[in-house]
Amino acid sequence: MQASTTATSWPSRLGERIMAAINRDPLTAPHRVRNDAVLAAVLLVGAVCLAWFTDEDRRPDALGWTLLVAAHVPIVWRRHRPLLVLAAVFAVVGPYHALDNNHAAPGPASYVALYTLAVTGRPLRTILTGTAVLTASVSIMLTVDTHRAVELLRISGWVIAILFAGVDVRYYRQYVASIVERAERAERTREEEARRRVAEERLRVARDLHDLLAHSITLIGVQTSVAAHVLTADPDRLDRAAVAKALDDIAETCRSARGELRTTLEVLRAQDTPDARGPLPDLRGLPDLAEAARLAGASVELSLRADDVPPAVGAAAYRIVQEALTNAVRHAGPEPTVRVEVYADRGAVRLSVTDDGTGPDPAGAPGFGLVGMRERARSVGGTLDAGPREGGTGFEVTAVLPTPTAPLTTATTTAGTTATTTITAERAG
Repeated sequence: MQASTTATSWPSRLGERIMAAINRDPLTAPHRVRNDAVLAAVLLVGAVCLAWFTDEDRRPDALGWTLLVAAHVPIVWRRHRPLLVLAAVFAVVGPYHALDNNHAAPGPASYVALYTLAVTGRPLRTILTGTAVLTASVSIMLTVDTHRAVELLRISGWVIAILFAGVDVRYYRQYVASIVERAERAERTREEEARRRVAEERLRVARDLHDLLAHSITLIGVQTSVAAHVLTADPDRLDRAAVAKALDDIAETCRSARGELRTTLEVLRAQDTPDARGPLPDLRGLPDLAEAARLAGASVELSLRADDVPPAVGAAAYRIVQEALTNAVRHAGPEPTVRVEVYADRGAVRLSVTDDGTGPDPAGAPGFGLVGMRERARSVGGTLDAGPREGGTGFEVTAVLPTPTAPLTTATTTAGTTATTTITAERAG
C-alpha cells in the first residue's frame, strides 16, 4: 500500500515542481547561477556528444572545440543579462560555423539563449532579435555552404517556435502573477477588514464597560456617602431606616451592574456568533436611569416622547442619557436638578440632559465620558454637543440621532430627592 502511494504521488510531485518552475520569474528565481551552471554543463556534454558522434567529416579541431566550449560559458549568466548572453553565444558560434565544424553541436545552447531572451524580454525586442539572428545565421551559412544555408532556412521554423514559446510562457507568468497579486490583495483586504471589526468591537466593549462601571460606581459612591453621613451626623439619634434604605439602594445598584456586566461578558464569550450583540438597552430603560439618579440624591424630570425607534438608535440614546446622568450626579454638586428630554422629531431622535449644577472641574483630569457619548452619537450617524449652559449655570448635553421612522409616544417622569418616581404615558393622537 505504501509503495503504491509513493508511486502515485511521485508523478504528482514532479508535475507540481515543473509547474512551479514554469510559473517562477526567471529573473528572481533562487540559485539561478548555480542552476544555470549545471544547465551549461549538461548542454556542453550534449554538444560534445553531437560533435563527436555525428557528422564525423565535420568533427571540430582544437580551435573548434575551444569555440564550442566557449559558446556554453555565457549560459551560466543567461538570466542576469539575456541579451548580452545571446550576443556572446552567437559571437562565438558564428566563427564556429564559419570554420565548417559540426553545425548541430552548438544548436541547443543557441536555442536556450534565444528562449531566455524571449521569456524575459519584451515581445517586440524578441521578434527583432530573432529576425536578426536568422538573418545573420543564413548569411554566415551562405558563405560556407549554399546547401546548408537553404537547410538552415528550412528549419528556421524551430527558431520561430522557440521564440513564440518563450513569449507565450512570459505572458502566462504575467497572468499567474496577476492572479496571485489579486489574491494577496483580497487577503490583505480581508485581514484589514477583520482588524477593523476587532478594533470596532473593542471600542464598543470599552464604551459599554465605561458606561456601566462609571454609572454604577458613581451611584454606589453617592449612596455610600449618604449612609456614612447618616451614621455620623447624629449617633445618638441614629435613623436606622435611612441607613437600611441607603444600603438597600447600594445592593440594588450592585445587582443591576452585575446583570449588565454578565450580559457584556456573555457577548464576549460567544465566539461562535461573533456578530452577536446581546440584548441592547433601549428607551424603555430611561425611567430606571431616572430612578437610580434619584436614589443618588438628584431631582430628575424625564420627558419621553419617542417609541419604536431602531434598536441601535435606542441603545445609543440610552447610553448617552446614562453617561449624562452619571456626570450630573458626580459633578453637579449636592441634590442637583436634572431635566432629561427625549423626543422624536422629523426623522430623528433628539435628546437633551441639562442640570443646574456647577459642572465638571475644568482643572480636573479629563475622562472618557464625553468622548464616549460623541462616539455613541457618531455610531448611528448623529451629532452631540456638550458644554456649560447659557448664563454659566449648569451643564447641557444635546444630541440628534437620525432614524428612518419615529412614531411618537408621550411619557413624563418626575423624580425628586424624597418623592417616588411617577410615570404617565399616553399615546399621541
